[in-house]
Amino acid sequence: MDARLIAAIVISPFVIAFLYAGIHELLRYRSEGKATYGLMYDEDTGTSYVAGIEEGRESYDPEDFDPASYSDPEVAATDDEKV
Repeated sequence: MDARLIAAIVISPFVIAFLYAGIHELLRYRSEGKATYGLMYDEDTGTSYVAGIEEGRESYDPEDFDPASYSDPEVAATDDEKV
């Protein structure tokens, strides 16, 4: 096989994914308008993720993270079992 053909086969899934994401974002922009994205924190699972931020709401700041505020269901279950 030609080296260019192998390179095209390897790169094509990434190109397709990039085009799909671009089209998806363009359609979202046309229907909803400009969006602000930022890091959000889910206290139930203790994970952070990138999401659209509503107007008037602040994004998650890792500097303000307090590990003690995370409510781990596994730890809570073991604490209940000890009592």
